[in-house]
Amino acid sequence: MEFLTGINLAALIETVGYAGLFGIIFAESGLLFGFIFPGDSLLFTAGFLASQGFGNIITLAALGFIAAVLGDSAGYAFGKKFGPKIFRREDSWFFHRAHLERTKRFYEEHGGTTLILARFMPVIRTFAPIFAGVGNMPYSLFLCYNIAGGFLWAVGLLLLGYTLGRVIPGIDRYLIPLVILIIVVSSVPPLLHFLKERRRQRT
Repeated sequence: MEFLTGINLAALIETVGYAGLFGIIFAESGLLFGFIFPGDSLLFTAGFLASQGFGNIITLAALGFIAAVLGDSAGYAFGKKFGPKIFRREDSWFFHRAHLERTKRFYEEHGGTTLILARFMPVIRTFAPIFAGVGNMPYSLFLCYNIAGGFLWAVGLLLLGYTLGRVIPGIDRYLIPLVILIIVVSSVPPLLHFLKERRRQRT
């Protein structure tokens, strides 16, 4: 299967194995460069491959969940350690201390919802935990939403791919449209939430 970038995801997963998939999900969940990885499509494809006998779905679900939670925790730690130091600098055209204060207020009001919804948005899921750390969100609260979001995203997409692969004959012919549909549909709830908050703030 080749995704929009021309990468054959099935071949990639079979090549890198469990360890490689763990590393990719970990990186996309909280390392700055991780936004380049197609986590949604990788998880869905891995689940599909498991339904065809390439990999064990229980092992994949456990590794995907752990990688997602640990990755977000790493992003949070990075944001908490370096974010305030950066914003202590004198104000410039790029850095403003007011941005940090707004980030703190945002995560106090919407942090949990943001972390869960961001899991389903490419690129944004990489930076959400970092900004949670920058905003000094309590780690105990962050961890609860991190676990919930990581389970819904990683395990949910793996099981979706696995289930469809088991119940629909020849579904491999439709993997590319399905992956695109998943990305589009998963972006709708966060977008609706964002628009709702914008309207609320204007009233």
